[in-house]
Amino acid sequence: MEGVSALEGRLGYRFADRGLLEMALTHVSAIPTQKVKSYQRLEFLGDRVLGLVVSDMLYKAFPQAEEGELSRRLAELVRKESCTEVARAWEVGPHLRLGDGEIAAGARDNAAIIADVCEAIVGAVFLDGGFDAARTLVESAFAARMHAPRRPLRDAKTALQEWAQGRGLAAPTYEIAERSGPDHAPQFRVAVHVEGKPGAEGRGASKRNAEQDAAGKFLAREGIRIDQS
Repeated sequence: MEGVSALEGRLGYRFADRGLLEMALTHVSAIPTQKVKSYQRLEFLGDRVLGLVVSDMLYKAFPQAEEGELSRRLAELVRKESCTEVARAWEVGPHLRLGDGEIAAGARDNAAIIADVCEAIVGAVFLDGGFDAARTLVESAFAARMHAPRRPLRDAKTALQEWAQGRGLAAPTYEIAERSGPDHAPQFRVAVHVEGKPGAEGRGASKRNAEQDAAGKFLAREGIRIDQS
């Protein structure tokens, strides 16, 4: 495959069986017959390998973290957006095998496709070099992200509920204070109530968004950081 050595250099791994790498880069749209396989099976495998390696990384890196925090960190690290960022850093786009229609649609930088390819490459390395090779690949690509999450590990409603429960209080309750605007563009004002505390109100284009806004304002007023564990 043209340029594959450069890709392997960015991965930090040389394939004994480059057919596995070729499969990991092959979208189903590029397959006129069943003689060549797409990355779908490798994606399935790579997703599980990625989850195991990242779980082990988190277990070792955060020895004081409870299960809930570890689960949130895992979800943040292995989400599709993170895999997309890793695949872009590997510059997989030019190497993808795509059908003409997908190429015309700009699929070489399609976030969903290259996220899948990221997982497929992890699966291919696992099959080619074993678990230790896959672990090295994942650690190299994800370690920095592990210590610098791109978004809060908890949303405001979850953080508020955990804060209340940690103090022996009942779960927060939410009520719609106002609904305005047309049906196609509604606006909600929602109040959140916590036992023994003044309420807080939030606004949003959906009930869920307004609830999150209300919870966030409650937390901010109480001086509670949303990302604290």
